[in-house]
Amino acid sequence: MQPPLKGIFTPNIVPYDAKGRINEDELRRIINWLGNKGISGFYPNGSMGEFIRLSYEERKQVVKIVSEEAGGRPILAGAAEPNVDLVLEMCNYCADLGCRAVSITGPYYYKLTQESIEQYFRDIAAKSPIDIVIYNIPNFANEISVPVLKRLALDCPRIVGTKDTSNDFSRFQRILHEIKSQRPDFAALIGWEELLCTAMFMGADGGTVSSSGVVPEVLMKIYNESVAGNWDSAKQAQFKLLDLFSLMVNAPNFPEGFRAGYQVRGFDTGHARFPLSPEERNLMDDIRGRIACVLTECGFSEAASLCKCATNTDQNRVAVEAIVRDVMRKL
Repeated sequence: MQPPLKGIFTPNIVPYDAKGRINEDELRRIINWLGNKGISGFYPNGSMGEFIRLSYEERKQVVKIVSEEAGGRPILAGAAEPNVDLVLEMCNYCADLGCRAVSITGPYYYKLTQESIEQYFRDIAAKSPIDIVIYNIPNFANEISVPVLKRLALDCPRIVGTKDTSNDFSRFQRILHEIKSQRPDFAALIGWEELLCTAMFMGADGGTVSSSGVVPEVLMKIYNESVAGNWDSAKQAQFKLLDLFSLMVNAPNFPEGFRAGYQVRGFDTGHARFPLSPEERNLMDDIRGRIACVLTECGFSEAASLCKCATNTDQNRVAVEAIVRDVMRKL
């Protein structure tokens, strides 16, 4: 019997070299750095890792690299392939590597009925050699309704948790109330960092949150302080995170904003596998500088040399809000 999934799982970025290939050495360096920062576990081949832009063989390569560098930390590997056969093939591959579980989104591209979605997960759960976390991300894939999720959680032992990136906290509370109350070992992981502290207060088991790849120290502080019941400290760390997350998530061409955050922390990430316009490249230069300023204000001294904006917290917050509005206007 495997222990329940708990903690902060990092959906890592995939760095690329000058030719656009996976930069294996830099990916290993990122995973080792995150481990040294105390992150709970890893989440390769998620949205942050641009899994949809990687080939099937590249997705396998990423999971293999992460598994080799994880240092015994649990791996929740993305297995959101386009059909049941490929999902199960990836499930077997991840199981052979020793991953703790796989994460599977609702089917994407085609709009499906909830009945079809439920049957999809039942078919996979019946044949998977590895535990499954159902990943609800309605911006990119079919939403999995709470009634469907509840039936799957209560009927299928292989389905051990959910990651919710809907940014719908009412929905998340229903999961805690209707599912976790009946199956306490079912992992409820929040996928939206702005809600982490609140989710922990209501009984979440942790999160799979993209900012943990840029500021693992802050995300682990929120988690650890929440587990300890030190809510004032957890709230302070959560508030520090807000400006940084807003800059990164609202930058053009997700996940370029987070990629910029990794760059400020000292990693050579290359560019996402999608082109930016000249105007967007200029905008990203400005955003990268703003990210450096926010990180500097949070005490990350390595970012100071890249910060060219106001050092006053209130002034910089106004600048952050202005640039985010500009990004949203241009999208």
